[in-house]
Amino acid sequence: MSEKKDQRESLIFIAWAASVIAMFGSLYFSEVRQYEPCELCWYQRIIMYPFVVILGIATVKKDYKISLYTMVLSAIGGMISLYHYGIQKLSFLADAAPACGRIPCTAAYINWFGFITIPFLALTAFVIIFICSLLIWKKTKEVS
Repeated sequence: MSEKKDQRESLIFIAWAASVIAMFGSLYFSEVRQYEPCELCWYQRIIMYPFVVILGIATVKKDYKISLYTMVLSAIGGMISLYHYGIQKLSFLADAAPACGRIPCTAAYINWFGFITIPFLALTAFVIIFICSLLIWKKTKEVS
């Protein structure tokens, strides 16, 4: 049983670390590199930033029941990120993309290796949080 507990501790820490890295990454791009976020970027931030606090508290208190909520929220954030990435990379989605403020959501400030953009980085963080939350949720149900 302690092995499962240790694994859940590690998983919740990994999820929290992913949220911290994502938050500081988005702040780096907007505050240091001066990239103005588009509307979809703001929606992703609105979901990602509270994870730093929620998962941080859950990590300290070893509150594994938070995994259901973080799983749902990370799935929603992941869908927004996937859509945002899609309108950047798929021409048929980009043509139908709605205008979203001063900065178009189709703009890609970075394009590392031809596929890594800011929404891709956010999607990666949401997927990591989702997978960790799913595994924690499953293990918590087994223990209960």
